[in-house]
Amino acid sequence: MTNDQPSSPKCVRVCQNRTCKKQGAAKVLEAFAALPVPDVTVSATSCLGQCGNGPIVLILPDMVWYSGVQASEVPLLIKQHLLSGKRVKQMLYYRFHPQG
Repeated sequence: MTNDQPSSPKCVRVCQNRTCKKQGAAKVLEAFAALPVPDVTVSATSCLGQCGNGPIVLILPDMVWYSGVQASEVPLLIKQHLLSGKRVKQMLYYRFHPQG
């Protein structure tokens, strides 16, 4: 028996809680919605527990966290991470992805 199932579909979670919203998270969510990617679900989420470092974007099932994401950076995230499978190093959240 072979496993012909494709890899898990990606899911982008954009925090929409109070602090992230003040930092522009609603515009980040709008930017993702304006550039839909096949087989990628984008959704608003409540607090991801990283207040003060937002807007926070979490990509599942990769468990890749991006912090301080601005709407203008969304096309780069889509092109590099979602379409090419490469992390955007300069945007990675240091707490989960140390640069050392």
